[in-house]
Amino acid sequence: MKVFIPQDVAESGKEFLRKNGYELRIGPGYSPDILMKELADCDGVLARTAVFDADVLAAGPTLKVIARHGVGFDNIDIDLAAEKGIWVTNTPEALSSTVAEHAIGLMLAVGRGYIKLDRAVRSGDFSIRTRMAGVDIHGKIMGLIGLGRIGREVARRAGAGLGMQIIAYDPYVQGAVPGVELLDSVEEVLRRADFVSLHLPSTKATRGLIDSEKLGLMKPTAYFINTARGDIVDEEALIQTLQAGSIAGAAIDVYAQEPPDPANPLFTLENTVVMPHAASLTYECTSRMSLHAAQSIHEVLSGQRPNWPVNNPPHPR
Repeated sequence: MKVFIPQDVAESGKEFLRKNGYELRIGPGYSPDILMKELADCDGVLARTAVFDADVLAAGPTLKVIARHGVGFDNIDIDLAAEKGIWVTNTPEALSSTVAEHAIGLMLAVGRGYIKLDRAVRSGDFSIRTRMAGVDIHGKIMGLIGLGRIGREVARRAGAGLGMQIIAYDPYVQGAVPGVELLDSVEEVLRRADFVSLHLPSTKATRGLIDSEKLGLMKPTAYFINTARGDIVDEEALIQTLQAGSIAGAAIDVYAQEPPDPANPLFTLENTVVMPHAASLTYECTSRMSLHAAQSIHEVLSGQRPNWPVNNPPHPR
């Protein structure tokens, strides 16, 4: 059976697939034309950011599984894939800890002004230490929007490790969560939190969720962190909020458009920390994502139900 890997991945997943007898085809790219050509005779795909829309899915008559290297799946039409009998999977257990660490790191970086201080010292401005002060993290309120695997890891680290008070909103969480005060709305989290961190997928229900009205609920001393997906936030509204100084700052890892426009105003603001969608990009995490995606491909192609499905084909191929 043939597995197509449009964008190369860590060796762990490729080695797993080869050992189980699969023929791998890696690259040469992920434009729609390349995808449609390469999918013509493939049984599985190990996918990163390539887009699998209706045209691309129609080009894979033997395709049985798209294994997403990562947790987000907004680049794949999962409902149409299910209709066609194609499983879509992701790797939720590979990256929770890594992304949580990144979110905590961004909180520290923006709250303490690490980037600005670093640049000042490098330029010879050591006296910035007398003109700029960060904020303590201990005792502050961390507000989480989304309390899945990653959100819970952030809650655990921020609460037990940093002495923060944790509040959260997630309509899918049933029952109590130790160390977390569950609230009834996004708005209540935004009003109360000193640091707001997003940990929810991009779906029809969540795109544009954080708009100018909701941003306007935040304290002027609060910070906004997004390691989830860029389209959950009205980026222009966030820019205007930061430019006006209506909140203290933001740390952003994801954007409405990726790669973002180099002229994006977020990159010129002094009260932002910006990252290149790098929350899961450690050596260890990329190796786990590659392996877990490969395992999902093998599960489907060997006739099993995958451990980490994000859709449920009624009649799998």
